[in-house]
Amino acid sequence: MKYAIPAAVAAALALSAGTAMAQTEENDSGFYAGAGIGQFNVNIDSTNQIDEAVQTLDDSSNSWKAFAGWRFNKFVALELDYIDFGSVRGTFGSAPSGTTANGSSGDYDLSISGFAPYVIGTIPLGPVELFGKVGYYFYDAKTSVHLDDPLSNDLADGSSSEEDFVYGAGLGVTFLQHVNARLEYEKIDAKNIDDADALWLSASWRF
Repeated sequence: MKYAIPAAVAAALALSAGTAMAQTEENDSGFYAGAGIGQFNVNIDSTNQIDEAVQTLDDSSNSWKAFAGWRFNKFVALELDYIDFGSVRGTFGSAPSGTTANGSSGDYDLSISGFAPYVIGTIPLGPVELFGKVGYYFYDAKTSVHLDDPLSNDLADGSSSEEDFVYGAGLGVTFLQHVNARLEYEKIDAKNIDDADALWLSASWRF
């Protein structure tokens, strides 16, 4: 299953909380920076803004991000992320009769990357932290459509700049007052995408 590995990581974080429990509470504010890896899942029911032959896209891709933030206290932080959701790919067959792409088939991909500022609210529960986050994702979306017909020069490549609301929640565990590991689920409320979300595993250093 697509979430099997992240679920195992979540269990590991929960077990690791026992190790962190003996630590004293320190380092409740200040700068932090880190990086993460994840899985981006997208479902598009109609991509006619790319090509009339392309109707659906349901795929996932490996993703990564780098981030830095400032914790005002143990409850509130501001964070800026650079997020690369990778490329999701699909294939399409001949379009219905009457469309401008009638008779075409091939493959296409969608790549998304950009910056997202967040406000993060945290509820500390001993060594474990529950958090929620809201932000806005400013990104470039690049699309590429390639036809199977070797005699055709009909390629649809393009890019656009977009911005969408993002929100998420997760849990984290801090070790040695400086190393914070977290697992989070994030939802992208994209205007041109029916369903887009990501599951992240990240680590940061709290200075």
